[in-house]
Formats: sequence, C-alpha cells, structure tokens
Amino acid sequence: MIRIQVQFTENQVRALKELAHQERVSIAELARRAVDFWLQGQSSASNAETSRPSVSNADGLHPDQAALSEARTEYLVAPRRSPVAPPFAPFPRLPAPPPAHLRPPPLEPGDRLTAREFERRYEAMPHIKKAELIEGVVYMSSPVRVSHSVSHGVVMSWLGQYAASTPGLQLADNATLRLDPDNVVQPDALLRLDAARGGRSRVSSDDYFEGTPELIVEVATSSAAYDLHEKRRIYRRNGVQEYLVWQVLEGRLDWWELVEGEYVAIPTDSDGLMRSRVFPGLWLDPQAILAGNLSVVLARLHEGLATAEHVRLVQHLSAATK
Repeated sequence: MIRIQVQFTENQVRALKELAHQERVSIAELARRAVDFWLQGQSSASNAETSRPSVSNADGLHPDQAALSEARTEYLVAPRRSPVAPPFAPFPRLPAPPPAHLRPPPLEPGDRLTAREFERRYEAMPHIKKAELIEGVVYMSSPVRVSHSVSHGVVMSWLGQYAASTPGLQLADNATLRLDPDNVVQPDALLRLDAARGGRSRVSSDDYFEGTPELIVEVATSSAAYDLHEKRRIYRRNGVQEYLVWQVLEGRLDWWELVEGEYVAIPTDSDGLMRSRVFPGLWLDPQAILAGNLSVVLARLHEGLATAEHVRLVQHLSAATK
C-alpha cells in the first residue's frame, strides 16, 4: 500500500473543499482520485521509456516498474472505504441583486405616489412595519408606544370574541387594505363580512384586502392624528359602514355609522353602552375600555351576544353558507 503525504496551500484547500461540495463527495475521495490519476501518469511515463537500456528482472520488468506495478496493484485491490458524507450541507446559491438602476427608490414619508408604485417600494423595504398611502401621500408610523399597544390589544380581544361567536366574519390586525388608486391603508383592526355572505370586501389574488370592510377601528395617539381627518374622509368616501377611533391621550372614543353618505355619531345609550348598527350584539362599554378593564368589556359584549338580534344574525349567516 502506497502512503503519500501532500501539503496544500490555503487557496488549494479552499478550492478542494468547494470541489468536494460540487461533486457531493468527501475530501478523502477526491484525494483517492488524485492518487489514481497520478499513478496512471507514472505508469504511462515508465512504459514510454522502453528505448532506454534497463536491467530487467525475471519477468522482464525494470525494478522500478515492478515496484510501481506491485504498489499500484496493491492499491487498486485494497478495500474502498464507504462514502463519507460532506462535512456540511452545500450553501444555497442566492440570485444576484438587481443593478442599482433597477432597484425601487426608498419609501419616504411625504412621497406622492400611485398605489402601484407605493406597493412596489413598500415590498422592497421589508424592515418597514407600517406605511400607508393617504390621498396619494405616503405616511409612515413612528415606533409604537406602550399606551397604543395595550389599547390595541384590548380592541382585538373585544372584536375577537365577537368574530368567534359570529360565523362568516373575519377579523384582521394591521392588514394592508386597497381602497382606491390613491389610498392603500393599514388600519389597526378591521372586521369584515365574507363576500359569499354579502360583504363588500375581498381577498385579492396576491393576498391583500380590497374593497370596503364593514367596520374599521383605529387607535390614535391624539385628536391631531390623521385617523380623525384624512382617513375619516376616505373611509366615508369609500363606504366603510362603521368607523371607530380611540384617542388614547384624550381618553375618548368616537364611533360613527354611515348614513346617506355621511358619518353620524353612534350615541351612548341610557345604560352607558354603545351598540353597533351593522353587527347586532356588538356592544361596547366605553368607560370600561377607556379604563383598560377588559373583563368588564367582555362581560358587556357577552350580554349583547345573548340577545335575540345576534341569534337571528347567526342563523341568517349560517343559512347563507348552505
């Protein structure tokens, strides 16, 4: 058996590893192939020197050739090792990034864009968590404060309980909503009726909401937020039937319903509750939700879910699916 000791440079080692990955074999197997190739070359070179005077042994072979032949035979008949798995999986080959002149420009607040261009730039910047196109102008949210996040959680718990008890409804959190060519919004929460049951919104082929959901809820920092101004106008114009805004700093709730193309405030009834006109049984205790008392909010909601109006809604929506 021939033993060969070879030293490689750092670049050769790197090239050898890359070749091993491409061939899906171990480095030891590559070395074995290299030795085979070397031995074949040595054998060919020896056979080509037949014209040189030489001393032959009993078999007519030069001593060096006899030793080489013996060594090669021993090497070739030696038991081969079982294949060794590569030391690590091949690296995936990533596509090259597009040239700089083909990349979308960055999305910046205040940009005036079409809905198509807004979405192209937004998708190219996945690190941006929330951006909206309001009347053709880009708006981007600041970092979310605790007061907003907690209030948002209470709203989602309230709407989630109602959606779970009412078939045919879908609740979404911060979903991109295409309203029209100039407005692509991302409301804090929306509650929509399935299109098969008469809803006016749908899910697009590329997995975005389009059209007008029945209820939209926004958690605003203060009355200065665009939720109460620009967004309110576009929701009204696009026919969102109910719109609720929670002003966190002012401790105020405003809930409107669309009546003949205008938003009219939903009043607080004599028992201190606000009641949806679109979704029977969706009751809200404004004082409890402003105080962050989720248990009371859900208790009042369950009273609404037990009413005859909500029972009839459930029966109607259940029949629509059959």
